[in-house]
Amino acid sequence: MKTVIFDLDGTLADTSGDLIAAANACFAALGHSAMLDEREDQLTAFHGARAMLRLGFSRLGEVHEADVDAQYPVFLDYYAENIDVKTMLYPGAIDAVEALRSANYAVGICTNKPEALAESLMQRLGVRDMFGALIGADTLPVRKPDPVHYFHTVQMVGGDPGRSVLIGDTETDEKTARAAGVPIVLVEFGPEGPGISRLKPDAMLPDYGQLGTVVRDLIG
Repeated sequence: MKTVIFDLDGTLADTSGDLIAAANACFAALGHSAMLDEREDQLTAFHGARAMLRLGFSRLGEVHEADVDAQYPVFLDYYAENIDVKTMLYPGAIDAVEALRSANYAVGICTNKPEALAESLMQRLGVRDMFGALIGADTLPVRKPDPVHYFHTVQMVGGDPGRSVLIGDTETDEKTARAAGVPIVLVEFGPEGPGISRLKPDAMLPDYGQLGTVVRDLIG
């Protein structure tokens, strides 16, 4: 079966606001003001909690991994409770996914977000049932860009890797697709914007209204 696999953060949904809020909550608990800016630090948000915490501590003067480790569970607790306050699905995303399903494509999510958080977010957004599988960072012993992470997602939706494509927004997604030997589509509306074209993906996606055409051009 032809298969379309999506990244989550920065691809299906803009989660940066809630991620940055969770990092700032950590610094607030330590008696500091907000160390990260929701707009300027969006790209760092999509590199994960530890990247945001390191950035915040660097702005305080010095980064100690012990401090990052200590705040990581604080971050996770806050984020789990406030995971969908600012997060929004990108315009047209769900209509595009539904159109793929109606055209008999299998669809799934392959994300480096912890599985429980990804499941919680998709449930709260009311769209989890649209995807045949959701594989998170801790579902397997490996994660993107290891191609096993991708192959497992395709397998879980009953798809064929040889007739599949990955939709993502970062270099991690590009490396995953190249390692798996499948086409990569990078979105222009993610954290890096059109500049992500520097990675020379098989296609760029300016908006979800064009997803069907892009997918058909790549895998039929």
